Amino acid sequence: MKKTVFVATIAFMLMMVPYHGNAEKVSFLITPAFVATQAGDTTQLSAEEKFAKDMEEWNKALKAYYYHKKEHFETLPKSKKDIIFLGNSITDNCEWAELFGNPHIKNRGIGGDDTDGILERLNDITSGQPSKIFLMIGTNDLAYGKTVDYIVANYRKIITQIRQESPRTKIYIQSVLPTDDAVQINRKNTDIILINEGLQKIAREYSLPYIDLFNPFKTENNKLNREYSLDGLHLNGKGYLLWKDIIARYVRE
Repeated sequence: MKKTVFVATIAFMLMMVPYHGNAEKVSFLITPAFVATQAGDTTQLSAEEKFAKDMEEWNKALKAYYYHKKEHFETLPKSKKDIIFLGNSITDNCEWAELFGNPHIKNRGIGGDDTDGILERLNDITSGQPSKIFLMIGTNDLAYGKTVDYIVANYRKIITQIRQESPRTKIYIQSVLPTDDAVQINRKNTDIILINEGLQKIAREYSLPYIDLFNPFKTENNKLNREYSLDGLHLNGKGYLLWKDIIARYVRE
């Protein structure tokens, strides 16, 4: 029973990492040997091989999910009244239009996405000349092994591209949320704090609003408050209500 739960947990974790590009790169995070060791079984090679195959299938499915969503978004109608929520699974998991009662809000989050993935699909976003973009991205970059400097540099590219291709769009830089990094070991809050400092600097340089979500969601120990999350990474319904309250005035303005 414990092994089944553990494997299911690892499978869920795999859903949360970036998957565009070479899928085999994910193996640096979770290897079959690591799984076998953590499950208390280092002798059954066949089990390791089976998990390696399962992991490969997960990677294929996740990569397909990214491109299916990307291509689907490209087919949808666009309007200059659109309010775009752009990000990864933390954005993807919320019904933003219903939450705000605003049909102009479009959810453009994709589970597992990172800053490179945003750059890959940003042309489609800017082509619609949306009125606003609420951006949150970066936690998966950390899980993928990318440095704080790399993430902040990509953020700068994202902001620059939006400004060049859709100059009338209002951009709202939302901080990266804290995690429970005792569980989310590849997403350290010390790194997230550094990313957010970089985002504040970009916001000042471009005279953009910076929305601090880190502090309202953190505990005294700078971890994601479990009142708002079940897994230490993603938000529950109460978490999205708090997020809504924080950004409501920006959505309405």
